[in-house]
This record gives sequence, C-alpha cells and structure tokens, in this order.
Amino acid sequence: MQARILKWIIPFVALGIGIIGFKGINAVAKNDDDSSAVDTRPIVEVEALQAQDHQVLINSYGEVTPLEQTMLSVQVSGEIEYWHPKFVTGGVVSKGDVLLRIEKDNYQAAVLQAEASLSSAQAKLIEEQALADVAADEAKRFPNKKHTDLFLRKPQLMSAKAAVKSAKAALKRAQRDLDNCEVVAPFNALIVSREVGLGQFVSTGSPVAQLNNIEQAEIVIPIAGFDSIFLPEQVSGLKATLTQRGVNGFTREAVIHRDLGIVDQQTRMSSLVVRIEDPYGLISNAPAIKFGTYVQVQFQGKTLRQIYRLPQELVNNQTVWLLNEEAELEPRPVQVIREEGTYYLVGEGLSNNDKVVVTLPEYPQRGMAVKVAGSEDADGDSDNVGKL
Repeated sequence: MQARILKWIIPFVALGIGIIGFKGINAVAKNDDDSSAVDTRPIVEVEALQAQDHQVLINSYGEVTPLEQTMLSVQVSGEIEYWHPKFVTGGVVSKGDVLLRIEKDNYQAAVLQAEASLSSAQAKLIEEQALADVAADEAKRFPNKKHTDLFLRKPQLMSAKAAVKSAKAALKRAQRDLDNCEVVAPFNALIVSREVGLGQFVSTGSPVAQLNNIEQAEIVIPIAGFDSIFLPEQVSGLKATLTQRGVNGFTREAVIHRDLGIVDQQTRMSSLVVRIEDPYGLISNAPAIKFGTYVQVQFQGKTLRQIYRLPQELVNNQTVWLLNEEAELEPRPVQVIREEGTYYLVGEGLSNNDKVVVTLPEYPQRGMAVKVAGSEDADGDSDNVGKL
C-alpha cells in the first residue's frame, strides 16, 4: 500500500521541484539581463566656443635685391695707376672711398694752364678798365662833343670781362677733370665686377665696375587675391619680419615701402615692395642678408572682429558638428573666411558657448545621441567642457 502511494506521490514531487527550478532559473536570467544593460551612446569630447578679435598675419616670399645697381664709368681718359685693395669682386667699400686713380700729370698741367689764362684775362680786364676810365674822364672834359662807345672803350671792356668768365670756366673744367681722375664709390657698395686693371688705359665713358648699393635692399613680394582682401587700407610704413629658416637662419626687421600698383596679368597677383636698411649689417651688426637670398616676409593685415578660430580637422565641407541641448549631434553650416596654418577662421554660423564636437563617432549622424567624456549625467552635460 505504501509502495503504491509513493509511486503516485514521487512524480508529483519531481514535477513540483522542476517547476520551482524553472522559475528560479528565469528569475536569475532576468536579473542577469537587467545587470547587463549598459549605456551604448558614443562618447565624445566637446569644447565651448568663444568669439575673439583676430589679427590677420599675411605671409609671402621674395628675393632680396639691391636698391641700386650702378655701372660705374670714368669721366676722363688716361692710364690707371692705382686701385683700392677692396676694389675686387665681392669687396665691400664705403661711400667716398677712392676705387681707382688715373694718372694726373696732364690734368694738373691743364689746371695750371687754365689758372694762367685766368690771370692773363684778369690783367687784361684791369687794363681795359683803366683805359675806359681815362676815356670817361676825357669825355667829361668835352661834354658838348659826341663820344662813341668805341671811344669810351665799352666793347673792349665787355670783351675783357667775357674773357675772364671764359677763363674761369676753363679752370673749372680743368679742375673737374683733375678731380675725376679719382673714381670714388657713390655709396656703400658691394663690388659685383671689376672691368679694368692696373696700368690699363681707359677712355672717357669706359665702364670700370658694377656696384650694388648695400645701404638699403628691397624685396618684391606677391600678394595673392585671397590675401589682398585682408590688406590694410594703408600699407606703406607697416613693419614686416624677414625670416630664413635652417642652420644659418635669421630674423630681420623691415618696412613695407610701397605698393607697385599693378596686378600681374598672368598670376593675377598684386605686389608690395619691402625695404631693408643696412642689409649686410655693417652698421647695425645685424645678421647679413645677401643679395639673392630667398626669405619669408610676414606682416600684420586687418583685424577681424568676433570670429572663431577652429582647427581644420573640425571643419568638413564648410560644416561643423555641434552638441545640442538634448546631447545629440547637430551639423552646422559655417562660413570659412580664411585659412591660417592648421586653422580656419570662421565668421558666420556659430555663436558663443556653442559646443563643438572635437572627437566625432566614426559615422556621425544628425540627431545621434552621444555622451560627453567625463559626464555621469544622462543628458550628456559635463562641467569639464573646455574653451576653444
């Protein structure tokens, strides 16, 4: 009897245990599902925007050239008897240095001869003046008699005065020729080439050397169209910085001297002229800038008011991704007004305190919910938002 009862009870007990076990497993599985639910929103970093005034910097490049290039010639003929030790290719001479001297004997003799002619003419003038005075006295004694100019020796006196003037002019020419026997440097100069040598006979007008003025130098720099709109109204007098990079790099100060006033027909660029004082540093002891050196020129342009300066990687096709108040991604069209290095200068399209996303998800979409890095709030707000 007991065996029959157990035979019927055991299946029901087993069924009950199974039901209880099944419910326990479901409860555990449900708890596991609840605990495994995580925030799947992409994590991004944002920066708050703040508009600022920005000083535009304009960069260009150009070659250093001398302000003046002169082919020096002699004004008298003769044999060269001396030249300056620095009167060689590459030599640097100062203004007024005697570069070469032509044999002077003939020109000194010409000066002496002109002086003698002047003395003779002056003596003749004194003599004629005395004779004219005598004639005038005699004319006074016979006031009623008609006296001609020839009697009063007026023509002779005028001729004597003219002879004195002519003699003075001849002396002046002779002295000038004597002075021109010495060829002097018209300015502080670099000798580019020397065309004559010691003992050589030169004729009037013969070229003897090519000189470059080293008191000042100029650089003609092209200004592209996208830069020209940022030029100040008045460019003359603006300070500029010259830079050459490398092992022997240097930095020098210069001044924008003028606008050439034309636009190149091929490149459609305008040009400015930058002037450098003492390019070889002879007076200022500044680093020398040799003629022919290619340098970078930087100067200040216009000041842009209330613009945003963004890294280029944050701007794609004139669009910036922002984080809206619902912690969602929002693309915002912007106006890029200038590129400077690795940055864009943005004018319209943004507002102060807009949150620009600096680390985007791989495939950003409008309205995509995201979480700000370092934020614990569900809405994505964070006190760790930086300023850009």
